Amino acid sequence: MDNNRAQVLLNAERTRVEDLLGAVKGDSQSDRSAANQHGDMSDSSELLVSEGTDDAVASALTQRLSAIERAEQRLAAGTYGRSTASGELIPDDRLEADPAAELTVDEAQGL
Repeated sequence: MDNNRAQVLLNAERTRVEDLLGAVKGDSQSDRSAANQHGDMSDSSELLVSEGTDDAVASALTQRLSAIERAEQRLAAGTYGRSTASGELIPDDRLEADPAAELTVDEAQGL
């Protein structure tokens, strides 16, 4: 894959993930504030469940951001588009679908 195209894809994915992470963190803050207010216990428990879900989503998005950062480092090092496990080329179609891909499809399915 062309380095310019890879950079465009990684930038777009970073922006998308950062926007989602910001939205989840904002929702989580609202849930935490609402859960601490007095009121119906069932409402509070629903907010706590929502808070737990928000935390799980935020954790997954943070992990995705780390994967994007590793891909950016590989791009800078000249190893982007190669499996981190085997060094095999990762097909452009896979990188278009997941610009942070670290493994070929076969390697990822074997996990």
